Amino acid sequence: MRRVYCVAACRTAVTPRHGALAGLGVDALAAPVIERVLQDAGLAATAVDAVVMGNALYGGGNPARLAALRAGLAEQTPAMTVDTQCCSGLDAIALATASIAASMDEVIVAGGLESWSRSPIRQHRPLSADAAPQTYTRPPFSPWPSRDPDLAEAAAELAASRGISRAAQAQFAQRSHAAAIQARERLMDEIVPLAGVTFDSFTRPLRAALCRRLPSVNGDAQTGLTAATIAVEADAAAAVLLVSERVLTRLAMIRRPIELLAVQSSGGDPEQPALAPVIASRRAMQRAGVAAADLAVAEVMEAYAVQAQCCMADLSLPPAICNRAGGGLARGHPIGASGAILLVRMFHELQNCEPEATGLATIAAAGGLGAAAIASVV
Repeated sequence: MRRVYCVAACRTAVTPRHGALAGLGVDALAAPVIERVLQDAGLAATAVDAVVMGNALYGGGNPARLAALRAGLAEQTPAMTVDTQCCSGLDAIALATASIAASMDEVIVAGGLESWSRSPIRQHRPLSADAAPQTYTRPPFSPWPSRDPDLAEAAAELAASRGISRAAQAQFAQRSHAAAIQARERLMDEIVPLAGVTFDSFTRPLRAALCRRLPSVNGDAQTGLTAATIAVEADAAAAVLLVSERVLTRLAMIRRPIELLAVQSSGGDPEQPALAPVIASRRAMQRAGVAAADLAVAEVMEAYAVQAQCCMADLSLPPAICNRAGGGLARGHPIGASGAILLVRMFHELQNCEPEATGLATIAAAGGLGAAAIASVV
């Protein structure tokens, strides 16, 4: 199997649903980041062998193909859209990594694209002509309704079972926002300006007093979830440029490449999807020969504060290496793009590390799915 390298990584800003990027379709969100990773690596659009992008809410079609064409890639370039819900962006990168490792391709653009704002209204077609369509909010993630909980309800049950208080969750969210504010200037290095937006607009000083006043929206008064400890629905796109070692040797890059040592998808308990990243991360670390103590950087998705807290604890990740520039609670959660954003974040955090320093990116998805990637800086 060939070695695979990420040589460029960028994203749009993340904006809340109905925010500054609400008027853009997913292909319009993704095209600028595709153009940017090629520019950063000094590669022409004709050099791209394939595009693989994750998306969860588009409602059909192949938005990766739309984004590839809008970005000016050759019409002969194939494009594939992956839907594993929140894991989509990282799973798209996993598929692209496997293709290069297996000598099927040399250069692939991979990532994720999502617009909560432009997501379609969902309805089931009626069984008879005189019946009305039935509107629904989400598809099933398990064939058994009794094992297909609402994600927020499952997170609230996890908080109660682990005894993680509202206050502890709120403190975690406050740290996420504070870290993102402190890192705002350096985050601009990875953000492609779009529609006049150059920074993650949801990030703000999150006060303890406000967190105490917020009602519990899921769970009880002691361990329940609040609006501060659940990531907001958001719009964004992210892309990375993956190449083989043969291509790497002839590039003039503006940043240090990272080698993808392991990219792993795993399944877990559909009733407790928040813990699925623990399985995926352990498998990825085992494949890469890396222990938690060896990691210099970890990007753990913060869909819910308690979900990130439990993943970090179960993986024995030191808090100091996790989400150094804030996480999903401070940015928002653009479902299909979130996993790719984690890898973009890891890529840029590793730029400040010693050679061979390793990083982890990991995320959970509905239905009990998890994805993780281990990489080292060259």
